[in-house]
Amino acid sequence: MEFTDTFFLYFLIVIIPITIFAEYASEKRKRDFIKCIFSAENIRNLFVRYDLRIIELKKVLGIIGLFFLVFSLSGPRFGSKLVSIKKHGVDVIIAVDVSKSMLAEDIKPNRLEKAKLELRSLIDNLSGNRIGLIAFAGKPFLQCPLTLDTSAAKIFLDSITTNLIPVPGTAIAEAIALATKNFVQQERKYKALVILTDGEDNEGDVEESALAAKKEGVKIFTIGFGTAQGELIPEKDSADKIIGYKKDKKGETVMTKLNENMLQKIAYTTGGKYYQSTDGEIEVSRISENISDMETKQLKAKKYERYEEKFYYFVLIGLILILAETFLPDSFRKRI
Repeated sequence: MEFTDTFFLYFLIVIIPITIFAEYASEKRKRDFIKCIFSAENIRNLFVRYDLRIIELKKVLGIIGLFFLVFSLSGPRFGSKLVSIKKHGVDVIIAVDVSKSMLAEDIKPNRLEKAKLELRSLIDNLSGNRIGLIAFAGKPFLQCPLTLDTSAAKIFLDSITTNLIPVPGTAIAEAIALATKNFVQQERKYKALVILTDGEDNEGDVEESALAAKKEGVKIFTIGFGTAQGELIPEKDSADKIIGYKKDKKGETVMTKLNENMLQKIAYTTGGKYYQSTDGEIEVSRISENISDMETKQLKAKKYERYEEKFYYFVLIGLILILAETFLPDSFRKRI
């Protein structure tokens, strides 16, 4: 048995003893008052038509009735029934770029922080689907396997920094391959991959990976972070102050630009769509809608026992007892 509101159980512990004590005190005052006015013989003649046992019974019925009525307010639930819930959705893996180029501040606060904000919104919007997370730089790593527990996916958000993966670069092709591998291999649909990146790939054949993903039924959606004009990649000290800008092996300052053409090609190859990151996060809503329009599968059929509401039984018992107290006669004529 369980209760929806235990407050009334504690209330019972207080109210029932008080009621019993008040009833006893009231009855004692009545008797003392009668004894002051009438003699013992008059009292016997006065109450000859009353059955004191019935009067006491009525008091007990009233108190027990009150107990059941207050008890019903606690919402007792017991006796269970088997409930089956079937969830339908798709498998969605979200891959986020954590390479150094994502530190560029051509969108505020920077590309990576903006991507993390949109990642959180995506997880919220895609609740009900299975969600998985991949972080990638020069190598991709699975951060969270596919799960229906969106709160578990969010746990990994705080760990997403450019220091997460020590291998430099932006291996989008490998990220696509890893995501494809982590989907259910026996299926050729119900799969969506969302890539959050600036598109500066320098590792592997992206088009080949996209085509391989398409053959496995993966639909890829891409969100581009950055601007076509580009931005320098700041290097900061422990106080978060800029101490310089990233340079390449030749000692030249690196200018990182959004590569929309490649991100569009990846998405369109698999039947997905490309969106550029915006302040209003319209792209998050659009991708969520695109995924919700996909054909779904049964993700999980969960069976569990649920307690049934039974408070009305106690209300009924309480009312019957209160009515019995009210209408039960407490006087009887003596038979002659």
